[in-house]
Amino acid sequence: MIILGIILAIVGVVISVPILLYLGIALIVIGVALALMGMAGHAVAGRNHYY
Repeated sequence: MIILGIILAIVGVVISVPILLYLGIALIVIGVALALMGMAGHAVAGRNHYY
């Protein structure tokens, strides 16, 4: 999810489409939050590990 967010953000900047940039940033933030919750040992969406 983080990698997809980075790709969308880069594409959004390169082709000047703001919606792609905002979606990319949102995916990065959500991916980082889920990764941190998973590393902290919390179950995310009913799973012990989020990949």
